[in-house]
Order: sequence, then structure tokens, then C-alpha cells
Amino acid sequence: MKRLSINQVNVHQIDLWINHEDVKTDQYIEVVDPGRLTDRVGTIAQGRSHHVDQAVKAAHQAFLSWRDTPLEQRIQLLLDAADILQKNSNEYATLLTRETGMLLSACTRDIMASTMSIRETVKLAQEFFEPQYAEDEHTRIQIEKVPLGVVAAITPWNVPMGIAMGKVAPILITGNTVVLKPSPNASLAVSLAFREISKIFPPGVINIVHGDSEVGEALTSHPLVRKITLTGGERTAISIMKSAADSLKRVHFELGGNDPAIILDDANLEEALQQISDLTFRRSGQVCVATKRIYLPEKLYEDACEIFMSYVNQYKIGHGLNPDATFGPVNNQHQYRYVKSLIEKARQYARVTELGTKLEPDNWNNGYYIHPTVVTHVKNHQEIVQCEQFGPVVPLVSYQNEEEVLRMVNDTEYGLGSSVWTSDYERGLSIAKKIEAGCTGINGSIDSLLGMNLVPFGGVKRSGIGWERGMTGLNEYVNYHSITYHKSRI
Repeated sequence: MKRLSINQVNVHQIDLWINHEDVKTDQYIEVVDPGRLTDRVGTIAQGRSHHVDQAVKAAHQAFLSWRDTPLEQRIQLLLDAADILQKNSNEYATLLTRETGMLLSACTRDIMASTMSIRETVKLAQEFFEPQYAEDEHTRIQIEKVPLGVVAAITPWNVPMGIAMGKVAPILITGNTVVLKPSPNASLAVSLAFREISKIFPPGVINIVHGDSEVGEALTSHPLVRKITLTGGERTAISIMKSAADSLKRVHFELGGNDPAIILDDANLEEALQQISDLTFRRSGQVCVATKRIYLPEKLYEDACEIFMSYVNQYKIGHGLNPDATFGPVNNQHQYRYVKSLIEKARQYARVTELGTKLEPDNWNNGYYIHPTVVTHVKNHQEIVQCEQFGPVVPLVSYQNEEEVLRMVNDTEYGLGSSVWTSDYERGLSIAKKIEAGCTGINGSIDSLLGMNLVPFGGVKRSGIGWERGMTGLNEYVNYHSITYHKSRI
């Protein structure tokens, strides 16, 4: 890997990383800053199918010995990896900001979440791998958990480091090896960090291959890949399932969401709407479990809309490295055009309000900047409510009663996160149980410190297959092997 200096800005050249070696290719793509499109951040090598074959074979060869590495040694190596992330957190967070457009504070939390993911994962390891025994006078049974082999991990651009480590830590602690394919829109910091981390592991345990659909298809169809884990879009998941079908690979998908927030008529509107504005517009709305539609009692609708917009209007929109910015650009041109088109179409059937303050008006057209946007007087069946916006726009929908709001929130093929806001816990719990989703928060988000090792994360319906976090997440990366000893013939 090389660092060049162009206009006194560090520009990173990222090669493929296979079996502890940088691998150059004949094609590199350019990465520009989403908040300052005239700034070049780096270049990323584009792999081909033969690079995938090379990486998978290296990972498989490493697996043959890594699977037998004592658990205590795997734990220590992962803890050392957490220390590397923590030590270089400022460098990685700054680079994440420049390549993704996210606020520096959000990227710093991304690094922190990565180190926490490692530490929380290893806490579970000893208990997870305790063999299970059962015995009577005739038989002794032992049930063990054994690793799968090579796992392909395909990660997104919105929370690049945290999601990548959320996959890699359980993959490695369970004795598997990995070929990582980061998003082309967020490859620099992830590749730089995992390259450094991989050096403390045996060669071939961690490999990184970038590329387009050719790389994806080669990776998901390779006969030595035993499992594919993806956080991404539905179309990619469908393509992977087709590619993986011939060899019956296991798949894990964490896909899109259209998370509803239901405000009940007994909720504290000021407190609830302030929190919901944060949950909606974090990372400029580019989070799978961001609130993407808000349901308000009809009798409180006008007041609630006014309160909510007063909070949204406090955002200050600017470059992610601007210390005064509380709201950054979206990540890439495709997402920018998609969200802008949704907003323009919504003007035809609803009331659209653009809010927030531009910090750098002269740079506005030099980045993928969109005002935080609130859509009101909108019907549940309309596009802005039914789609996953994945950007800084949210609709506010009115409802008459609990039966109606539950029908509306469940009228979707998505089912990732959700929230209920009320002053009555039992009432909130009753509503929460009827929401078709993988996770629901009452008076807050789906996340908590207590839940890090307890709450399985994933979706229902078309929001995913399989689970992450905790014991449930570790189970995604093992096979069960039962051994039955017959003491005597019966």
C-alpha cells in the first residue's frame, strides 16, 4: 500500500490483500469525498475472478490449521486486534469521514463500536464452546460446535467498520477464516484497518478482495466458500442466493428496513419527537434501522408535526470534518439522485418541508448535500411511506386508533426495526408484540448496553435471513457435531 500526496492531502492507494501480501491489479477506481467532490481521497484495486480464487484458496489453507488453534489464543488475538483499532482510531475515523461523508463523530463511534463488538464477542466464547454431555447406563452423548470453513463477508458503506467487524469477530472466534469484500463506496479505511489487524493472525486468515459483480459472483459461487454473510440490498441478496444455490451454501442476510415509530396519544411529545429526530437523521438517514416513517395520533398530528420540524430545523449541514456540522452529505451519487427523486415526487401528493441550515453555502453543489426533509399530510400507501428512503427524508402519517396504526405499520414487506412511544409500559408492550419486526424499542432505540450480548439482531419478511450478535450470532458460524458412544449392546 502506498500513500501519495496530492495538493497536500493524503491519497491512499489500496491494493487487494491476500495471504499477507498486497496484490496489485490492472484496474483501480477513484474515491472522492462526498462532501467535497473535488477532493480525491484514494484509489482502490479492482479484483477479478482469479483473485477471488487465490484469496479463497489461501483462506481454506489457513482454515486447516486455524480451526485447531486453541480458543484462548483466538481470544487473545482478537483482543489484540481491538487494541490496534483503538490505537489508530483517529486515523481511521478521519479517513472514514473523507470517504463516506459521515460526520467525524459518527465515524469515531463506528470505530468504538468495532472494538466493543470484538470485546463483547470474546466474552461469550468460553461459554459458547463448552461441550454438551448427556449420559445414562447405556450411552454417552457429546455435542460439539465446529467451524464451517471459509466465510465470504460482504459489507456496506453506511457503517463500514462496525458492520465489518460485527461479522469478522464471530467468524474468527468460531475458528473460521474470511474473505472480506467491502463496499466500493467505503473500502479505504476498512481495508487499511483489516490489513493491519490481519498481520497478527496467521497468513490467509483474513483476506480482502474489492471489485464489481464479477468478484461478487466468483466469491459467492466458489466451492470452498461455506457461508456468505451480507449486509446490503435485496437485489444483491437475491443474486447471491441464486449463485449460492448450486453448492447449497449457507447464507446470512441483513437487508433493508422501513422502520416505523408509533407515537401513542399518551406519549410525551417533546421528549419522544426529539429522540425520534435523532434516530431518523443519524448518518443523514443512511442507517438500516433509522426511523423511516412516523405515525402520529390524528388529534395530535398538527402539533406533533410542528414540534418535530422544530427539532429537525436545528441541524447544521456541512462537511463531516467541520466541527460545527451536525448533518453531513449522503454517500454517493446513486443515493443522492434516488433520494432527490423521492422528494420531488412527494411534492406532487404531500407537503414537503426542507429544513436545517447550510454551513458552507459555497460548497453546497460540490457535495451530495440534501436538506433534512419532512413530508407531511401523506397517506400510508404513497411511495415515500412504503419505500426504504435510506436518506434524509421522513414521512409523518396520521392514524385514528391502535388497530389502524398496526395495520399500516405491518402493511410492508420490510420487518427490521421499530419503536413505540408511550407513558404506559404495558400498553407499549402490547403494541410492540403485534409489530412484524425483528426488533422493537419502547421509548428508545433497539440498542442498549445490556442488549449487546443478549438481543439477536436481524429482520423478518424481506428484511433478512439469520441473526447477528450474542450467542445467536455465534451460532451462525458453526456446525453441530454429535458423538454417541454405546457402552454396551442393548
